[in-house]
Amino acid sequence: MELSQLQNRRYKIFFFLINIIIYLIVFISLNWLQFTPKSDEPHYWKTTLLFAKSLIPDLNLLKNYGELNTPLPFIIFGNLERIFKGGIFAGRLLNMILSFWITCIIGFAQPEHRKSSVLAICGLLLCPYYFRLSTYFYTDIIATFFVFLGFVFYIRSFNIISSIAFILAIASRQYMLVFPVSILAFELFDVFKNQLYILRKRNKHHIKDSQLKNKNHNQIENNIFSTRLVMPLIASLSILGWFIFFNGIAPQAGLARTNTPEVQQSLFSVAPDSSLYFLACVGLYFAIPELCLFYTRLLFSPHINAPKLLTLKNFSLAFILLMLFMIFPPLQSHGLLTNIGQILPNNFLMLTLYYVLALIGIVRFSHRIDIAFWILLVNCTLMMKAFPWDKYVLPLLVVFWYLKSIHCLHQETPHNLTCPKYSQI
Repeated sequence: MELSQLQNRRYKIFFFLINIIIYLIVFISLNWLQFTPKSDEPHYWKTTLLFAKSLIPDLNLLKNYGELNTPLPFIIFGNLERIFKGGIFAGRLLNMILSFWITCIIGFAQPEHRKSSVLAICGLLLCPYYFRLSTYFYTDIIATFFVFLGFVFYIRSFNIISSIAFILAIASRQYMLVFPVSILAFELFDVFKNQLYILRKRNKHHIKDSQLKNKNHNQIENNIFSTRLVMPLIASLSILGWFIFFNGIAPQAGLARTNTPEVQQSLFSVAPDSSLYFLACVGLYFAIPELCLFYTRLLFSPHINAPKLLTLKNFSLAFILLMLFMIFPPLQSHGLLTNIGQILPNNFLMLTLYYVLALIGIVRFSHRIDIAFWILLVNCTLMMKAFPWDKYVLPLLVVFWYLKSIHCLHQETPHNLTCPKYSQI
């Protein structure tokens, strides 16, 4: 056995054991997951009991259960209860196991770059919502797990399996739609860039129109029918099936609940302040931890490269963002960041905090049009249909930290996303 293989094997064993210890500590500290149901858990459990009556729920139940998200998690939880009779504990344990798998897959993604993998795991675990949602009887981790699998298979060019994973993610929570849509936008933009490159090449080398048309036609046809483009499109379109089935964006019984956010009660209602708050969460939970973990030297550098920061583009972004915060101030929100903001003496200082964090987030991902740019852009767009809550940033964090661990967060073309050691299909 070669030295590098031996080192990778030792790293995997060591990482796996450390990961088990961390999860055992969390498991035991939460009273073996037997703590009193909190927050949304009681009504999620009532819904689960409805789905526990049979292996395959009837259509009437699927159309009229009193929740806002798509039903796959309740079907899974319901069958766990029907088979094992474990109560809320079984669902919590399932979430914790899925969370454990996520960290293991990130940690094992590229053992030769184990430093990046370990730092990425540290960044993910620094988000307080990761372990919280991993140990509560919530639906977020199941949806996040399928999104994560969608990207793992996408990176390896297993596009059909990736599409199935995204379809299951959307069947768990509607807003997981943002991830196949972001991949679709990423792939379409790549096709557009290729066509611009061909046009420039024609102008530069004076290629004959007849030769260019034949080449263009073949290339466009190949790109259109590529599984990298078709599969995320199919996954994205699966949301239409749920809208038709529900006759709206969610079950009517769920929309009728008194605590349903106003923005979700109408198909065409939007809340730009939710996107601004989401952007602030990206700055707090990803951009700042990434800077501290991966670019530590910058924090202790005697000087900052001001010309790279004080650019016209950054000033323009700061001004536009300031205008948006003045027009759509995110004053109503929920989560840890909101609790921090409410400690401040007035709304001006709270909004200033949100603005600074959002600016950090937007500057971090505005320097190039890459996969991360599209993921963030589509997330911010769809977040205008969600209540501003920190926990909605979790799926994006899992994807970003995974891409960071395998050095694929800053790729501008999809083809570079496939690591050399992964086979293409």
